[in-house]
Amino acid sequence: MFSKIISSSTFGIDAYLVEVETHSEKQLPGITIVGLPDNAVKESKERVTAALKNSGIEFPFKKLTINLAPADIKKEGSAFDLPIAIGILAANSIINTNSFDETIILGELSLDGSLRKIKGALPIAVEGRQKGIKRILLPKDSVKEASIVEGIDVFGFETLNEVVDYLNGDKILEPFKTDRDSIFAEINTYHLDFSDVKGQENVKRALEIAAAGGHNILMIGPPGSGKTMLAKRLPTILPPLTFEEALETTKIHSVAGILPKEKALITERPFRSPHHTVSDAALIGGGSFPRPGEVSFAHHGVLFLDELPEFKKNVLEVMRQPLEDYKVTISRSKMSLEFPANFMLAAAMNPCPCGFFTDPNKECTCTTAQIQKYMAKISGPLLDRIDIHIEVPAVKYKELSSEVKGERSEEIRARVVEARKVQLERFKGIKGVYNNADMGTREVRQYCKLDTASSELLKMAMTKLGLSARAYDRILKVSRTIADLDKSDKILPHHISEAIQYRSLDRELWGH
Repeated sequence: MFSKIISSSTFGIDAYLVEVETHSEKQLPGITIVGLPDNAVKESKERVTAALKNSGIEFPFKKLTINLAPADIKKEGSAFDLPIAIGILAANSIINTNSFDETIILGELSLDGSLRKIKGALPIAVEGRQKGIKRILLPKDSVKEASIVEGIDVFGFETLNEVVDYLNGDKILEPFKTDRDSIFAEINTYHLDFSDVKGQENVKRALEIAAAGGHNILMIGPPGSGKTMLAKRLPTILPPLTFEEALETTKIHSVAGILPKEKALITERPFRSPHHTVSDAALIGGGSFPRPGEVSFAHHGVLFLDELPEFKKNVLEVMRQPLEDYKVTISRSKMSLEFPANFMLAAAMNPCPCGFFTDPNKECTCTTAQIQKYMAKISGPLLDRIDIHIEVPAVKYKELSSEVKGERSEEIRARVVEARKVQLERFKGIKGVYNNADMGTREVRQYCKLDTASSELLKMAMTKLGLSARAYDRILKVSRTIADLDKSDKILPHHISEAIQYRSLDRELWGH
């Protein structure tokens, strides 16, 4: 006897359909799984055997051959347990074989026959709809994310017996429905707000400029000055997350298996803050069967690197590709995968090893050589990709004790959105350029022209402050964003002078 069940697996952040074929014949009992299964799939025969017996279903004592097609792609994960179990029952006429038309079946089995949450339910539902699949059967804990996709019926089950009863027509179920309106209403509702931060108006202004132009930002200041607190609120002033962006971000979290079961969709811009001991594979992505890294989890959001000089040099160097290409390419001998990684980099660091080099109230105990060695840990190529450096001073008691509330994130975001609209219009038709931070040398020359007064001011600053050549284009890009926030077509001297303030690390004072 023969049966064929449609299942699915993920490759990168997309999915592909897998046919689970089962052949049953009267020979010495045994189960053979072919079709490039990994260890988790090979072990499924033990889980399936125990789950069937503990569910009170008689296990057929026959030779069973199970093929996962296409056979040339490696299959990984435990989501094939349920389709293998259903395939075995169908091949032995325990389940009606007419029940599988246009149906995807997925699920990991516990030994008692209950079903566990699977990875990648959202991209699998998207792929199923595109391939004309009408329904998808999967564990109850995974229905929320799959039901976000319109045009495909999603059914959730808690046990193997429930699936068998449903397929035999003994159990009637309604497809799971998600209230999309309530989910859409949650998009861009943040629990944090800029009004929570006391003082630091100059840093808030720098973050607003960074958000408006898509600029990466580095905050330098003593411990306890509020760098992390400010960075956590950066997503709240970025342009609102669109539904397409939310869907793409959710797909990444779904294939990695880190989407909470009660969530159908990621509704806030992600904020990821890996520890400085993170490995390059954990930051970028990788593994024998590649999975996304922190830069992909931060897609459409913010990647915050606290204590930047403490990160290993090789870890920071591998970030150069995603910062330029907005994607990560992971190559293996048999495959090449791409994960999206369009994020905004926010970093923070102390001005010296002890942290008090710029603090007027506490004395720095570091030598000049120690400070220079500490600052040199950040490589020039990485610094090249950070447009704004801002000093974050310690907050004074007067500001901390003030009852005056700062400006709300919503008000700052409104200005950011207006500035982004101007940039989208400006760069219409230019491939790969969507905001001021994306500008290459050609765009800088075209859109950042200076009048005589502005040009003289920049020339004087470059000479007197000892600014490096790399600072020149960065100052022009940032001044273009400041002019956009100011609703000015031209870059004026006061835009240039403000942009110059955001190049702290290029001055001779820091030994660069």
